[in-house]
Amino acid sequence: MDIMEKLQAAKAAMLCLQRYQWEQGCAAQAILESEGVCDDVLRLCQAAVMRSSRDGRVGVMERGDNNISVDDPAAIGESLLRAYDKTGDKFYKEAADKLYFYLKHRAPKTPDGIVYHFNIKNQVWVDAYYMCPPFLCLYGDQEEAMKQIKGFRKYLFNEDAALLSHIWEDDLQEFDNEAFWATGNGWALAGMVRVIDMVEPGADKEYLIDYVKKLLDGCLKHQRSDGLFHDVLDDPSTFAESTASMMIAYSIYRGVMRGYLPKDYISAADKARDAVRCKVDELGYVRDAAAMPDFNSPGVSPEGQAFYILMETASKDYLASC
Repeated sequence: MDIMEKLQAAKAAMLCLQRYQWEQGCAAQAILESEGVCDDVLRLCQAAVMRSSRDGRVGVMERGDNNISVDDPAAIGESLLRAYDKTGDKFYKEAADKLYFYLKHRAPKTPDGIVYHFNIKNQVWVDAYYMCPPFLCLYGDQEEAMKQIKGFRKYLFNEDAALLSHIWEDDLQEFDNEAFWATGNGWALAGMVRVIDMVEPGADKEYLIDYVKKLLDGCLKHQRSDGLFHDVLDDPSTFAESTASMMIAYSIYRGVMRGYLPKDYISAADKARDAVRCKVDELGYVRDAAAMPDFNSPGVSPEGQAFYILMETASKDYLASC
């Protein structure tokens, strides 16, 4: 298959795989960045809103109000706002308003106001970097977006390793999972890269650029000779996986294209991209991702599919800007 055939196959596989809030949001974001506000983005947005809970969260899979995820519903938030901008249909804006109100005023949080990942466990997860801040910032609340990013850093960032741990258990004041999960660090990079494009020039933007560089350098210390990363970045006994490679490559292409990352980073992105492009099979599945549903073995995932599209789109945009 040529690249366009691979992308179309990967998109079809992604749409078949996506179910949960973060999966639906990633799928919508991948299509949004590659195709703009098209019918598929509108379909995904409408499907998410059709499964809303009373408190404003979207994409609720469980019956009634038994949805436990706090930040994942915001993964589709940017698409909702872009859909409203394109169509003028208040259906999308009203859903975004309710989602924002939930995150700002009703979501369970740490004593210093950082969102928990679940409403049944007082935990801060690295995944939240990608889910919440881009939506909060695009909605117009840059202050809250930055508060969340700095809070996630406080709880999860290891300054010596320049990497993020996976899960902080707030009740016990200790890590539930201290490992430097590759996909988790990829979530953080990709989320902050999106926010950098949205924040006003000034201290917040400079803070984010410095943070992205520091985290990116921490990740790249562990890139394998074949361009991939281990599932736990600093643990070579864990499997080599493709999702983080795509997330990191995406972040580099976007950062270099925007001018805040040096071109020296491109070789690492190209190396990761070349490694992953060989993993797309005849049905469009990107193999050796951290596999759903437990993400502890190689396989496929909706976010792996989405970041293949996002990586290729970012690479194309970077090359067009040269």
